[in-house]
Amino acid sequence: MTDRKWNIYLAGEIHTGWRDEIASGSCKLELPINFFMPVTDHEASDNCGVEILGDEESAFWKDHKGAKINAIRTRTLIRNADLIIVRFDEHYRQWNAAFDAGFAVALDKPLIVMHPPELSHALKEVNAGALAVAQHSEQVVEVLQYVCTRRTTG
Repeated sequence: MTDRKWNIYLAGEIHTGWRDEIASGSCKLELPINFFMPVTDHEASDNCGVEILGDEESAFWKDHKGAKINAIRTRTLIRNADLIIVRFDEHYRQWNAAFDAGFAVALDKPLIVMHPPELSHALKEVNAGALAVAQHSEQVVEVLQYVCTRRTTG
């Protein structure tokens, strides 16, 4: 039995298949969830500003244009989400993921953070703002199952 359809935003690193794992696991359990995410094509995300609004001589202004256009999508989807999930990975610097987590907390959005245990110290402030901190996708799916259906797998 489900109460409602949930809108969940998947923020964070774009180099692994964690989003597909969560979506697939949720689908198998027939959870009532719509997933949303940022543009995960790194090149498209980086270049959208200059491709749409014109070239820049400086890398700073190129990045500035792209970040602002990407923020239209990101901020809108985070504002409209019921829940935000942010994934951090040990291989990449993810300042944008930390920003998205902070933005979600500032909007009083429920936040789930996912990262390997070795990042716990570095992410202690982000973890403190989260309502759940998971290490892998299966744990996130179990949290979603409980939140959506009031049941656990155990």
